[in-house]
Amino acid sequence: MKTKLFLITPPFTQLNTPYPATAYIKGFLNTIDVQSVQADLGIEVILKLFSKEGLVDLFQIAKDTAEVSPNSKRIMALQEEYIKTIDPVIAFLQGKNPTLALQICQEDYLPEASRFAQLEELDWAFGTMGTQDKGKHLATLYLEDISDFIVECVDPNFGFSRYAERLGRSANSFDELYEALHQEPTYIDSVLLSILKERIETVEPTFFLISVPFPGNLYSAFRAAQWVKHNHPEIKVSMGGGFPNTELRSLSDERVFEFFDYITLDDGEAPIEELINAVNSNAIEKQYKRTFLLEEGKVVYKNNSLKPDYKQAQVGTPDYSDLVLDKYISVIEIVNPMHRMWSDGRWNKLTMAHGCYWGKCTFCDISLDYIKIYEPVAANLLCDRMEEMMEQTGENGFHFVDEAAPPALMRALALEILRRKLSVTWWTNIRFEKSFTADLCLLLKASGCIAVSGGLEVASDRLLKLIDKGVTVEQVAKVTRNFTEAGVMVHAYLMYGYPTQTVQETVDSLEMVRQLFEAGVLQSGFWHQFAMTAHSPVGLYPEKFGVVKETEAVGTFANNDINYKDKTGIDHDKFSFGLKKSLFNFMHGICFDFELQEWFDFKIPRTTIKDDFIVNSLEEANDFNIKPTAKIVWLGGKPAVDYFTKSKKGNSWEMVSLTFHDKKESFTIQTNKLEGEWLVSMLSKIAVSSAKTYTFQEIKTDFETQFEDFELFWYAKPIHTLREFGLIVL
Repeated sequence: MKTKLFLITPPFTQLNTPYPATAYIKGFLNTIDVQSVQADLGIEVILKLFSKEGLVDLFQIAKDTAEVSPNSKRIMALQEEYIKTIDPVIAFLQGKNPTLALQICQEDYLPEASRFAQLEELDWAFGTMGTQDKGKHLATLYLEDISDFIVECVDPNFGFSRYAERLGRSANSFDELYEALHQEPTYIDSVLLSILKERIETVEPTFFLISVPFPGNLYSAFRAAQWVKHNHPEIKVSMGGGFPNTELRSLSDERVFEFFDYITLDDGEAPIEELINAVNSNAIEKQYKRTFLLEEGKVVYKNNSLKPDYKQAQVGTPDYSDLVLDKYISVIEIVNPMHRMWSDGRWNKLTMAHGCYWGKCTFCDISLDYIKIYEPVAANLLCDRMEEMMEQTGENGFHFVDEAAPPALMRALALEILRRKLSVTWWTNIRFEKSFTADLCLLLKASGCIAVSGGLEVASDRLLKLIDKGVTVEQVAKVTRNFTEAGVMVHAYLMYGYPTQTVQETVDSLEMVRQLFEAGVLQSGFWHQFAMTAHSPVGLYPEKFGVVKETEAVGTFANNDINYKDKTGIDHDKFSFGLKKSLFNFMHGICFDFELQEWFDFKIPRTTIKDDFIVNSLEEANDFNIKPTAKIVWLGGKPAVDYFTKSKKGNSWEMVSLTFHDKKESFTIQTNKLEGEWLVSMLSKIAVSSAKTYTFQEIKTDFETQFEDFELFWYAKPIHTLREFGLIVL
């Protein structure tokens, strides 16, 4: 029987775009000629729940509920309004019904419950946002009201981007999840299982693969596996993805294999290929790669295959076919600009490089393959994949989901995008490397880069050194300035509660963040509290970081998060509200003049950071040193050339006037005839569309075959003007 795989992402991840794991695996399976079908059951469940038919059922089930809050009573009373409006609202959020925004924005179309109480507070934050955006935000509040009703009256585990997450997070023991799986299916479960039944009967797979990226997907993954095992025992069931890769590395609970036949770790391509071979093989000793299974009633980990992992060039282009790409819904929940990008619009997801080229940060899982094994993809192959995906999905937006995209590869990719004249929009994660010069940022922007996010973590040079981040606050300020001035939005991941962090350092870190926003070089940020994980240097060697483990990550099921005690004894939790509230205001350009004490309801020390630290960091003298190996690229077009004669004190000489037109304006430079003609010729050679890139030394040598003193020419006014309009040094 021919192998046929059914790949799913279980509820719930994102509403606006599919999680890419199944598309990556399907793309790989295409290269080895294995038939597969994929589905994002998360969006399918949401669309069934949030429909006219779904709400009729929902209110029917909820009507027997005992005492509920006034808010749920209000929603129940307005059920006819919800049932009437739900289908048009979902179509609007799918981009199919744009005129509805006009009606939604009049604020007498949608039924309103408690979520709309935020509106007055948010008016100042959103300002005069466009009709479509305001409509999306109001429609999002409306969906969140219904979600609150579901949580209170139907299923307490419901959440738009997670389901029963509590059961998956830090579940050292399988007991609670196992017990939940032996309860009657919830209403949400029944919706999921009815869709799953239909899909299994249509696809008729021999193999069922479930990708579990997060704790919030775990419960529904087990529910789906349970149903297939019970109703189709002939189908083999396997789990892979981010959750098992980090949490299930020491799995030993046999009960897990009542639901799954296999659980694979790390990159899925080779393990899945070996599973297919093993299932179809009659050999006594079967080959497995990084796979848990049950043998003689015991959990065993098999890694006896000699098959190497596939190189990134061999894994194929992610394949989004089978997914309901036109049915994802764009929501605007919050006013954080970067979070807005995560939840609004559909993005094709790609990776520039496997792993992290830095791979040293002490809070990160650097001992695991997904970080440890670094392998970049060639820029021309990335562009090939981008073109294939645009053809397939009809979308030209790309989110590169790298741990940290390498600057040299970003440069090569940007040049390749511009050479191919592709019109794309893209964003990614970076490290705030000093390699991100003003000119590189301009190149990235020209290629379609609209945003970057990077870890500033704790804005303290002592702690950045302890984290082994490889950057300083001053360096971060300069890089964020370069991106901002190029027109690329910058989001910073911020951290508090890192081991040995003092109260003074938390306060000083907040002051650094305040100054970065006030200087206008940071547009978005988010504070995370430090968490110790088993696979990070802090988790592996806590004594080096002044912390004591309270719990070891030992259990028969999920092992990752570790409870610990910081020897400083500081309660970092109490800073959470003040840090987040201040950041919310800074993101909207207000409250920079507040004393830091005003954000906290307990006494904090005064900051030791000078109030002009960031401004001073950004002041720098012009650097006239260009490396001979630096690449010179012209982003502009061909000039119009006019000759004229200039006379002074009886002398005359021939001149040339070069007029350039860019997308916004026109400008003219003048130079003597011969140098001008050389310049026109050189600009066509170094144009971004050229196959060859020229170095500064090559251009200098070329110039000096005809003229003298290249530096005098390079640093004169005509070149200075071109530098402002797209002559860049990389």
